[in-house]
Amino acid sequence: MSDTRPIERIRVHYEVEKELASRLRHSTRAERPQLLGALYTELFARVPDHPRLTRTESPEASRRNVDNQMRLLRPFLESGDTFIEFAPGDCRLSFEAAKIAKRVIGIDISDQRAMSDRSPSNFELVVYDGETVPLPDGCADVIFSYQFLEHLHPDDVEPHFENVSRLLKPGGWYVFDTPHRLSGPHDVSRYFGKELNCFHFQEWTYGEMIKTLRRHQFGDTAIFRLGRPWKSGWVRSGVWLGEWLFDTVPSLQGGALAAKLFPAVTVASRRETLCG
Repeated sequence: MSDTRPIERIRVHYEVEKELASRLRHSTRAERPQLLGALYTELFARVPDHPRLTRTESPEASRRNVDNQMRLLRPFLESGDTFIEFAPGDCRLSFEAAKIAKRVIGIDISDQRAMSDRSPSNFELVVYDGETVPLPDGCADVIFSYQFLEHLHPDDVEPHFENVSRLLKPGGWYVFDTPHRLSGPHDVSRYFGKELNCFHFQEWTYGEMIKTLRRHQFGDTAIFRLGRPWKSGWVRSGVWLGEWLFDTVPSLQGGALAAKLFPAVTVASRRETLCG
């Protein structure tokens, strides 16, 4: 979605967020849980026309967003499953998943549910410190995150995948969507160059993300193209060839073609089963 503010207001937003992101980037892991909330509070105070403050979402648009995310989940979520969502925000996707799953757990650094929303009886929210998830090993069949990984501090990416791998049962699925590097940056940095200087700390390609998954005991990986998951090696090879081409020709990056072909890295990856 394009930003309709005057360029001078976008510049103010960029400079403020760049400053705050630098503070977060140079923080220690112990400092980050409290610092993160404080920095976003400061951002919204200093940038009162921030899109997250001014954008209004109609019930129809909210419903479409939930439906789009459920399309990613439905091939993997079954009745009787335990489902975990990282950073569920208003929790409406988790509430929808609760119609299918036996148990639903949202994991977030704060409770962002609307006061008017009533949580399903099989839903619980776990507020954590951004590091330690107080849930037992192998408790989840499916884990989901949407537009979340790009906000993780670079030092917190590997621990996040360690948490996901620990929480999933062998054979369980991690389904996620995160912006694609070749069509980015996807935050306010995009108006002022190709460097990620704001609250998107990292964006990936499919190839880069699959390497990360393999380090954390994930095997079978389906990539989403044309609205559906594909496990075919031919499709995966075609996507990697396209990524290699765009990476080799920098002028192709960040443009309309990249945005059409590589808007996001959207995958479902299965936790490897135990051997022996």
